[in-house]
Amino acid sequence: MNRRTLLQAGIVGAAALSTPFLIAAHAQGTGAAGQKRHKLVIQVSDNDPAKWNLALNNAKNVQEDVGAANVDIAIVAYGPGIGMLKLDSPTGGRIADAMKANVRVVACENTMRGQKLGKDDMLPAISYVPAGVTEIMKKQQDGWAYLRP
Repeated sequence: MNRRTLLQAGIVGAAALSTPFLIAAHAQGTGAAGQKRHKLVIQVSDNDPAKWNLALNNAKNVQEDVGAANVDIAIVAYGPGIGMLKLDSPTGGRIADAMKANVRVVACENTMRGQKLGKDDMLPAISYVPAGVTEIMKKQQDGWAYLRP
């Protein structure tokens, strides 16, 4: 191959590789006032009030930075992290405040079954998914940014 053919092949390859990213960026759409709509999924798998408070602080800071109307945030809890979603959770008040601010808080039903927890053991108004890890995986495939504090 000559230099020109290599350059053309490189450009075609770069375009092919970037196409999925361009499509994902376009699919995210826009929020209020034509701004880009952001999507963030936060994993909490630690039974630690400090980790939960950090996750909640991260969610609040993102909303303040990009505008709450411009971002969808989901906090997905599984494994030991499910403990902070129980009725007696020391972070229950902050979790309730986050949900009022349109942060979706999600509990893994696989973990709940494993820990013999029912929905009546959990904070009110949280959401549920069959598998927390699968929820995170699907959100990432749909273009959501991932954060694990």
